[in-house]
Amino acid sequence: MLASLLCLALGALLAWQVQAQQGERTALVMTIDDAIGPAISDYFQRGLELAEERDAALVVVEMDTPGGLSDSMRSMIRAMLSSRVPVAIYVSPAGARAASAGTYLLYASHVAAMAPATHLGSATPVQLGGGGLPGMDDPAQPTDDGETPASDDKAASDDTEQAEDNGASSDSGTPEKRRGETAMERKVLEDAVAYIRSLAERHGRNADWAEQAVREAVNLTAREALEQNVTDVVATDLDDLLTQIDGRTVVMEDGERTLATADLVIERFDPGWRTKLLAVITNPNVAYFLMIIGFYGLIFELSNPGGLVSGTIGIISLLLALFAFQVLPVNYAGLALILVGLGLIVGEALMPSFGILGIGGIVAFVIGSVMLMDADTLNISLPMIGGIALLAAGLMLWVMTRFIGLRRRVPRTGQEELVDSEATALEDFAGQGHVRLMGERWNAHSTRPLTRGQTVRVTAVDGLTLEVEPLDDSS
Repeated sequence: MLASLLCLALGALLAWQVQAQQGERTALVMTIDDAIGPAISDYFQRGLELAEERDAALVVVEMDTPGGLSDSMRSMIRAMLSSRVPVAIYVSPAGARAASAGTYLLYASHVAAMAPATHLGSATPVQLGGGGLPGMDDPAQPTDDGETPASDDKAASDDTEQAEDNGASSDSGTPEKRRGETAMERKVLEDAVAYIRSLAERHGRNADWAEQAVREAVNLTAREALEQNVTDVVATDLDDLLTQIDGRTVVMEDGERTLATADLVIERFDPGWRTKLLAVITNPNVAYFLMIIGFYGLIFELSNPGGLVSGTIGIISLLLALFAFQVLPVNYAGLALILVGLGLIVGEALMPSFGILGIGGIVAFVIGSVMLMDADTLNISLPMIGGIALLAAGLMLWVMTRFIGLRRRVPRTGQEELVDSEATALEDFAGQGHVRLMGERWNAHSTRPLTRGQTVRVTAVDGLTLEVEPLDDSS
């Protein structure tokens, strides 16, 4: 009887806990502290899906990013704008930044918040491989008269006048063309301006400063951003953020919604192994190294069929590298130069040209590696490029010295091996006779008389006849 009562009490307690947990309203907190890329985009979108499944009241993203890729940023913004759960982007901790792509994400969020001693801005797109990257910093270039362009009518003398005049607005006309600006760069810039203005207008934020951040790469501190209506809140921590935005009205896809965040329970959704693995694979340095390993692995397998180990490692590494290159901003001309360079280096090892193929391959390899990904936040380390190039050069130099040494060695096979070798006369003869060489009986011809058992030296080979002379004369 007592056991039954205990079981009933335990069941009731568990049911009460489940009901209490279901009744709790939560705020899902995510963390972004790296460059915006495919791994971060995947993590962010999975976090929004989890928030919708658990019926969370709010998603808070603690962000500290230098920028990132345009495609990843846009996919995150699309997911944020269509989310049924409000998203608050919170630039924290102190000293963090929301640069480049981070500025776009901040403007797209339902609640834009910053911690003290943080900043945002520098959202100028960077031209890379025929496409723009709002995730990279690129300072404004001066016009022909040495001033920074601000509008059709006049250039701003400083950031304050630019903010007041709002001369960068796309409504005022086409800004004057900057020095060295191509049509493609102009199209990318105008697309970025229109994009960030549309995000600002959706949430009622300062669209003119947003355009200025794109055109001239300006920045704001947390306090300045709040004063200029770029952000909504300056909060010292998460609790302060939830307290300040309680009762705030935000614009969702289905209309306006009033936030109730006073008593939310914080639930964290940190990056898991999948996000970390994707971040490692899509790191430009790792992808670059995987490509090198994959290429050489296949070469070793083809040169020594049946080993299987090098071929297996090579094909796996190459497929991982190709996956990373699919989502990274790769310059395919640079990739082609790298492959040509590696091919020439391998060709030098298989078909020595005394450095012509090898040197050309190293030059093509280095130029292609530098061209492959030219970005501020996602690029290949120059020391890695130099190290691999030096390794390839060392391998090529070793192969060349080996072949030069082989050319100087005495032949070990064929008729050339017989020249300068020693034989023994089998009979007394002057002219034609026979000698024993390497255990074989050979026809021999000598211009000097020879005696049986005398040691002779081979001077030439004429078909199956050896030209010999006494060893004493040769010495």
